[in-house]
Amino acid sequence: MKAYQNILETIGDTPLVRLNKVIPEGSANVYAKLEFMNPGSAIKDRMALHIINKAEKAGLLKPGGTIVENTSGNTGFGVAMVASVRGYRCIFTMPDKMSMEKINALKGMGAEVVVTPTNVPADSPQSYYETAKRLAREIPGAFYLNQYHNPDNIEAHYMSTGPEIWEQTDGQIDALVGGLGTGGTISGSGRFLKEKKPSVKIVGADPIGSVYYSYFKTGKMSEPHVYKVEGIGEDMLCKAMDFTVLDDVRQVDDKQSFVMARRLAREEGMFVGGSSGAAVHVAAQIAKEMGPGKNLVVILPDSGSRYISKFYSDEWMKDNGFFDVGDRLGTVRDLLQKRKQELITASPDEKASDVALP
Repeated sequence: MKAYQNILETIGDTPLVRLNKVIPEGSANVYAKLEFMNPGSAIKDRMALHIINKAEKAGLLKPGGTIVENTSGNTGFGVAMVASVRGYRCIFTMPDKMSMEKINALKGMGAEVVVTPTNVPADSPQSYYETAKRLAREIPGAFYLNQYHNPDNIEAHYMSTGPEIWEQTDGQIDALVGGLGTGGTISGSGRFLKEKKPSVKIVGADPIGSVYYSYFKTGKMSEPHVYKVEGIGEDMLCKAMDFTVLDDVRQVDDKQSFVMARRLAREEGMFVGGSSGAAVHVAAQIAKEMGPGKNLVVILPDSGSRYISKFYSDEWMKDNGFFDVGDRLGTVRDLLQKRKQELITASPDEKASDVALP
């Protein structure tokens, strides 16, 4: 019988698929690493399993223990999946900008979820980082995963994601593009690929509002501000982000991220999250600059199933101003520009009968 012994054995070995319609003509070949095909629908499954395995071996996580972590959702789901198989309790802290699909999915896996404010500094006692640290201190024997600053996050992708990409491309890879979140994915994968082929260009996609772009370009922190795309970007520097691996960082905004994600679903048949849209938007730029004959791999971190109530909703896109003018009801300026009749005005002291049309 050909069967896996448990769900955790199915993590990894995700396919590499060429993008055909969303990449401009005359560009490099772009291949998507479909990480949403992991059992937990996200690349974070790899890191969750790797860190928990190491914690168990080191005696940091005992049978029946509690795992605490701050998460935008995907790491939490991966951890909850491992915890379900191995019998751990899970407590996750999440910013309130995250989709209800993510929150409910974690609860559905048996986890406890503490929702915290998004628009607070990283070092605020109310932030999801500091709330998780406090819970880990207060709960006896709790293990704090600490994905943002744990070097094992990088190691997970150095040992799995990077080697898979190298093997799947037969070493014929010229660039790797991925979103910058904790930094573990791009740092680990990029480090492995650079060791194999130093000429490989490693490019990070960073949402406007995050601090990574400014820090990479100037060595200084910018003032972070809230953005809507989930799972990428940070308001602090993470120890799981190795800037020495990066050759470039490109900025992408919310609209570009969401529009490309929707295009991937409707034109490539890939139902992905907003961070995937951000990465592909940047990958299309890089591929155009590289030109034909080169091979670029872009990482698609998670599934669109966790964002149905957000950017996959036309109403949500309209309400948040992410549709073009032609897709919206329009502004007063739009109406005035289309008006053919003479515009009639009235001063505050005039009567309606004085200015009314006959």
